Amino acid sequence: MAKEDRYELILKALETDGKVGFDNLALKLDVSSDTVRRDIEQLNKMGLLSKIRGGAAVRSKLPFAFLDRVKEFNEGKKIIALKAQQFIKPGQTIFMDGGTTNCAVATHFPVDINLRVITNNLALLPILSHFPNIEIVVLGGIYYRELEINAGQQTCDNTAQYVADLYLMGTCGVDSQMGITALLREDGEVKQAMHRSALKTAILSDRQKLGIIEYFKVADISEVHTLITDLPSSHASLDAFRTQSLQIQ
Repeated sequence: MAKEDRYELILKALETDGKVGFDNLALKLDVSSDTVRRDIEQLNKMGLLSKIRGGAAVRSKLPFAFLDRVKEFNEGKKIIALKAQQFIKPGQTIFMDGGTTNCAVATHFPVDINLRVITNNLALLPILSHFPNIEIVVLGGIYYRELEINAGQQTCDNTAQYVADLYLMGTCGVDSQMGITALLREDGEVKQAMHRSALKTAILSDRQKLGIIEYFKVADISEVHTLITDLPSSHASLDAFRTQSLQIQ
């Protein structure tokens, strides 16, 4: 059973019973107690439950309640958000651009994580405001209401002033031959600027965007480090993206 599937089942058990024990969960999930302990430890870091002696309990106060996350984000975005957490390390500076997938990623940050997030995504701000140890840098520019982002030359110039450890790139289209593309040129130019100023770039793409080609070219697949999707990493749909340099999650 995939890790993300175990997380969902653990949280559903908590919704029903309020508390869960290591041994009962291990039997239900058909995994070892050590695996359950590690899962609960990770979910606790994400702020989705509280650890108790012998198991876990519902966390009464979350920065962004899990039930609200379920309503706000589809299943694919939640899977991508959970997968992305392994790349988030304390002390990092992270670029996060527009789109609801990055919003989903942010809701799953550990509650006490110490980060600097540089973003043009104004929809991220009310989510990030719940995390007291995250420094938020908002890039200026022209506000695009339909996308809830700032974009334009000022945004690109502001971006160039920083160096990020990681760039979590939301995508419009991802194709193995034509690379990453954007529907709006101004959005694509900001993505290019963030990519140039990041030490590593991870692209976030649900299955619906794979094979899609929009008109504005952002980058070749060979230029990025990681592809994070809602598909199992072994899925045949990802075979065209398999190279020695690209990590697939």
